[in-house]
Amino acid sequence: MLVGVPKEIKNHEYRIGMTPAGVRELTSQGHQVIVQKNGGTAIGLADEQYLSAGAEMADTAEEIFARAEMIVKVKEPQPNECRMLRPGQILFTYLHLAPDPEQTRLLIDSGAICIAYETVTDRNGGLPLLAPMSEVAGRMSIQAGAHALEKAQGGNGTLLGGVPGVAPAKVTVIGGGVVGVNAARMALGMGADVTILDRSLPRLKQLDELYGPGLKTLYSNTENIASLVAESDLVVGAVLIPGAAAPHLVTREMLKTMKPGAVLVDVAIDQGGCFETSHATTHQDPTYEVDGIVHYCVANMPGGVARTSTFALTNATLPFAVALANKGVVAALNDDPHLRAGLNVCKGKVTYEAVARDLGYDYVAAEQALS
Repeated sequence: MLVGVPKEIKNHEYRIGMTPAGVRELTSQGHQVIVQKNGGTAIGLADEQYLSAGAEMADTAEEIFARAEMIVKVKEPQPNECRMLRPGQILFTYLHLAPDPEQTRLLIDSGAICIAYETVTDRNGGLPLLAPMSEVAGRMSIQAGAHALEKAQGGNGTLLGGVPGVAPAKVTVIGGGVVGVNAARMALGMGADVTILDRSLPRLKQLDELYGPGLKTLYSNTENIASLVAESDLVVGAVLIPGAAAPHLVTREMLKTMKPGAVLVDVAIDQGGCFETSHATTHQDPTYEVDGIVHYCVANMPGGVARTSTFALTNATLPFAVALANKGVVAALNDDPHLRAGLNVCKGKVTYEAVARDLGYDYVAAEQALS
């Protein structure tokens, strides 16, 4: 199979969909890989490393999209990239379609076979291609929130861990999944007063057993969220409904009860955000204020630590990319129900139920679309 790896073009996105090690893995199994020149240069992956691994270098993304049978990326394709896709071509990347009707329409129109990292599953019910970036984003949420709390950044001037004789910041994490646990871990490590909310009692029990009394756990409902938000210096939104738009758990009304200069970090922004007042921002201009509350809603948070993120992501995605290349897309998806769960759009049909529901499309089962 001819596999193409274009350079990412989203604002301040320096990750790349495949490392030289991934190229070597594919070429050693008889496949060809085309990588766009300077695609990994920003994170220390030079063109020479890709060439040594067996890649061919291309000057433009247009050449890669025109030639490759499978496109491997990191972020969702931008409109001009969507328009370069062709019927039957495989796209393997993050998509986050539920809050993005334009991208969904363009992918449907393309006729391509679009597999989303974020909905590929594993035998334990996890999301193995989302988890590495969730770990990164969870950890980053605390350092981003701590920075945003500084007075010069618009925050209320609270040091996350306090100092002897001065209370630490109060941190609330909404969601006890991968993002939430990594956020709580970082906040605890910095000495903050941390509470995590989740709707799963077994999960709350597990977190209590892991972290003991240092981490406060609370059942997630509207009353408890409202109460904690009112007293928090930093709130991290870490909720996820796989493939679907995130629910708005912190309302505009709740902002009026918060401390002036408190900070909201919405890690769910890729799925539309879990705060009513959230809208996507970039690393170039990461924050804005609503009613005196600082919002950090960068839609590609892990891109801020692009080298770490690239290696973490490609460690997880490479085995699936190899399976797609070795078997072909139909056999690979038919053989592996977990990879098949990643199929969101196939030859003009929406094949992920939550996306179809949220955006008003007819849902077609993946097996039917592939046949």
